[in-house]
Amino acid sequence: MKFNPHNYQRYCINRVLTTPALGLLLDMGLGKTVITLTAVNDLKYNRFAVSKVLVIAPKKVAESTWVREADKWDHLKLLRFSTVLGSATKRIRALNTPADIYVINRENIPWLVEYYRNSWPFDMVIVDEFSSFKNHQAKRFKALKWVRPHIKRIVGLTGTPAPNGLLDLWAQVFLLDGGERLGKTITGFRERYFEPDQRNRDRVFTYAPKTGADDVIQKLIGDICVSMKAEDYLELPDITYNTVSVELDSQAEKAYKKLETEMLLQVDESTIDAGSAAVLTNKLLQLCNGAVYDENRNIVNIHDCKIEAFMELVEGLNGKPALVFYNFQHDKERIVKALEKTSLRVRELKTPQDEIDWNNRQIDILLAHPASAAYGLNLQQGGNHVIWFGLNWSLELYQQANKRLHRQGQTEKVIIHHLTVSGGVDEDVVAALENKTSTQDQLMMALKARIERVKNE
Repeated sequence: MKFNPHNYQRYCINRVLTTPALGLLLDMGLGKTVITLTAVNDLKYNRFAVSKVLVIAPKKVAESTWVREADKWDHLKLLRFSTVLGSATKRIRALNTPADIYVINRENIPWLVEYYRNSWPFDMVIVDEFSSFKNHQAKRFKALKWVRPHIKRIVGLTGTPAPNGLLDLWAQVFLLDGGERLGKTITGFRERYFEPDQRNRDRVFTYAPKTGADDVIQKLIGDICVSMKAEDYLELPDITYNTVSVELDSQAEKAYKKLETEMLLQVDESTIDAGSAAVLTNKLLQLCNGAVYDENRNIVNIHDCKIEAFMELVEGLNGKPALVFYNFQHDKERIVKALEKTSLRVRELKTPQDEIDWNNRQIDILLAHPASAAYGLNLQQGGNHVIWFGLNWSLELYQQANKRLHRQGQTEKVIIHHLTVSGGVDEDVVAALENKTSTQDQLMMALKARIERVKNE
């Protein structure tokens, strides 16, 4: 595919090329990944300014997102990737594989720094979800801080750098400039720009920014941070679609393929009808989501890969509310269980009061089934992000459900996120919805293609 960058993307690419340490604070859906890869490609193959690039990302993003983004665009075909994941043996093998870009999950940064120590080989580092380095006491921050002098270029990518307040900025900006703008210590930063807020006689629990501190801090870091919100860019379409590819781990992939093969081979492609097609795809969609119902309607858990990708996506929203559509009841139960470990305000859409609270920004994650939320509800004031945890084949339900946010009165660009298993039936559903073809025709065609493939393997 040919990359024709928007004007703001050209500006960002140029800033990455010309600014050795840059915070790229772009809303989700504005193309942070392709912007950064385009700049890396230029720095590597046109300007010869970098040799080895390290990308630090959340685990599920590290598994596939960066490689897939490069595969998508014609101008990035030269870039070679090595994913540094798995056991220590696999990680070491990946590090010794010739490549331009090495992608590692952020949890392994302390290990990587210890592995190389003063022989740190990466002259450029890209931190995807930079806000996950906001804690100055975390091991990952301390490790990256230790090797920062060995890094010539660093780019921090995030949508919201300070989701919990301005104090979150210090650690991230320190990794960019070594303390030049906000000070060498967080204590000094806190004393200059904050005052105690909630406290008792012996301890301060929270700090509030002093009057005017926000403007002062923004001016201090303005030369090394590019901040853009999706709603500021009218050249973007009203809806931006973001596909989040989910890679199954080896055990989950084996289980998925086994069950897919067994189910597909039970049906002859020439005699398949709408009834059997619906049953088959329902089961396969459940498998993609991570659990299935057995013949007694008991839930059998198979994998947590999509749940993990969902939690990373929610984290990437940095506190922005999201309307989450699930397909099966067990999806909702597993989502709720995963979200219980966070401090997010989670609600299932059931009553008119839920609609009111959502629009008053009193809910962070609103769970809904498309069949019960597709019509009549006005949810546009509560947020601009839709997450499809599990898709179904109904184009009408899909479009109407998205219209809950994309409607008159919405003040921000709407971003629709699809969680899809690579190689799974999820991808067939997305293709059908994008083509806007007859649901039944597309379902039958997709299933027959899968049956043919299984028979030939």
